[in-house]
Amino acid sequence: MVAPLVALRGLSVDFENGGRSSRAVDGITLEVAPGEALGIVGESGSGKSVTWLAALGLLPGRARVSGSARLDGQELIAAPRTTLEQVRGKRIAMIFQDPSSCLNPVHRIGWQLVEALKLHRGLDGRAAEAEALRLLDQVGIADARRRLHDYPHLLSGGLNQRVMIAVALAGQPDLLVADEPTTALDATIQAQILALLAGIRRDTGMALVLISHDLGVVAENVDRVAVMYAGRLVEEAPSVDLFGSARHPYTQGLLAALPALTGPRRRLAAIPGTVPDPWNLPAGCRFAPRCPVAEVHCAGTPPPARNLGFRHVAACHRPIEHGGSVWALPQAAE
Repeated sequence: MVAPLVALRGLSVDFENGGRSSRAVDGITLEVAPGEALGIVGESGSGKSVTWLAALGLLPGRARVSGSARLDGQELIAAPRTTLEQVRGKRIAMIFQDPSSCLNPVHRIGWQLVEALKLHRGLDGRAAEAEALRLLDQVGIADARRRLHDYPHLLSGGLNQRVMIAVALAGQPDLLVADEPTTALDATIQAQILALLAGIRRDTGMALVLISHDLGVVAENVDRVAVMYAGRLVEEAPSVDLFGSARHPYTQGLLAALPALTGPRRRLAAIPGTVPDPWNLPAGCRFAPRCPVAEVHCAGTPPPARNLGFRHVAACHRPIEHGGSVWALPQAAE
């Protein structure tokens, strides 16, 4: 087994608000190997983004983070600011959901790229400008020299996302955390961005964590998938195994809501209810109030993580048999 590049152990995040504590992430244990592509999926409010913001020390002061997050054995939780500054951008880079809000509107694209190159690699002057041009060319931006002098508002959403990727790559990171990198883009640009990330990984050996709501995007671009629900990890498996034989009822529910590309048309299944509020979480299995096969003990006892195959783990009191489904087949569409 290859030693993990990043290892999360029992990572939890609590937010204090008006004397009330909310647990957004609860005991996440997860690893990312060098060069691996890991997908993280789940509904909004599952704690996907907060997990990695916590690992990088990017949460506000009212957040209480416990547990462990190690990069090549180096602890990041409660690490000194100087240590985190050496990690952010240089070892682990992050692409945030909305590029237009992450790029500084009062500075030109070139200035922002050169700033990252100076900070993470010590480049300056002509060397920094030449590398900035190379990065823009690498991410597929035409007429890169002219674009260096543009402000973010002069670029489309797709071009701004490419600039964000270029800034993230400026430090030559070992791991890129892409948080919904294609959410605001149309299908054509989305495909281009994903192909770009795949090409960069192939050329550099960089590891990738892809956070997304889009199961199709995740299925095509990662080696392994982790499914989160209400702050907990409910299932983790190689991509082929998870999409071919999901064992947790929640994962099966997500897949049952996807339209089939072949065969007769059918109405899509839907998971009833909503994700519980982080300040009002069920005592046992957090999916129990929405689960069609929940039993009495599910409501009071947190489920154990069960090994169901090679690197396939599901946190469920009664994981579904291989090839089974807890969701009734939807009625055929009229």
